[in-house]
Amino acid sequence: MQAAAVKKSASAKKAASAKKAAAAKKAASVKKAASAKKAVSAKRAAPVKKPVSAKKAPVKKVTVAPKKATARIKGAAPARTVVHPPSGESRTALVRRARRINRELAEVYPYAHPELDFTNPFQLVVATVLSAQTTDLRVNQTTPALFAKYPTPEDLAAANPEEVEEILRPCGFFRAKTKSVIGLSKALVADFGGEVPGRLEDLVKLPGVGRKTAFVVLGNAFGRPGITVDTHFQRLVRRWQWTAETDPDKIEAAVGALFPKSDWTDLSHHVIWHGRRICHARKPACGACPIAPLCPAYGEGETDPEKARKLLKYEKGGFPGQRLNPPQAYLDAGGKPAPPLGAG
Repeated sequence: MQAAAVKKSASAKKAASAKKAAAAKKAASVKKAASAKKAVSAKRAAPVKKPVSAKKAPVKKVTVAPKKATARIKGAAPARTVVHPPSGESRTALVRRARRINRELAEVYPYAHPELDFTNPFQLVVATVLSAQTTDLRVNQTTPALFAKYPTPEDLAAANPEEVEEILRPCGFFRAKTKSVIGLSKALVADFGGEVPGRLEDLVKLPGVGRKTAFVVLGNAFGRPGITVDTHFQRLVRRWQWTAETDPDKIEAAVGALFPKSDWTDLSHHVIWHGRRICHARKPACGACPIAPLCPAYGEGETDPEKARKLLKYEKGGFPGQRLNPPQAYLDAGGKPAPPLGAG
């Protein structure tokens, strides 16, 4: 019986030890969990240290064209919505934008015309040859004396070169130009019966006549469509991103593909007039440009409306034009005839 009591006491002692161990284990688990929770809370509460970043590059300021021209020009209808041509502009989008620019310019210059005085194809081809490296105004001030003395190809073909040089002196390069106009007059008499031909392939055979001159004559003397790629035309079509070409023949082909053939002659007038009056080479009058919202180069020139208005030339700036005898439509639009040579 004593042995049973000892055995029972040992069992109770063993059970108490196990119970104590279990309690200690549970307390340790609770303590560990509390420590982990405290660590998480501390981590969340700690301020996040910002990584040291590289010095920010200055942000390039982008000039955005206004939705409407801020300085309206009399008689001009500004573009109505802003078009920002993307660098990856599709062919269809380019055609639409180019044709819209031409429509807007047609509203700005409804009276656009060749700015050389002429009354017949012979006078136009001679005047166009003389216009190289000088202004149409200077040619218009010079040709009245030339045509008064030599009214026909036969007359100019038989002229004394020294006398012609003296008349053409104000045009610059007068010796080379004298040789060209006398040479083309002789060719007209010898090969075409004294008449200016109405075909491109014939015109470009004349001395001093290239494709540009030929298209001026074809479009304005014969009513046959052609694109005149002069310096203004080249500058503007690249500025508008119609083409990246620099060769005149390639520019002619690239731009011609964007428009119906029937638009070519008037398109040439619109672009050239805009280049002479508003979209100048060195300082375009962006703030007075009615097609600013359509131009990817907006901001290259003066964007302040009042300052831009002072840059306008010819009738847009209230000054005389280039022709001594301009069409009536030009006069009706407020244009002023140019003064004769030596006047004022």
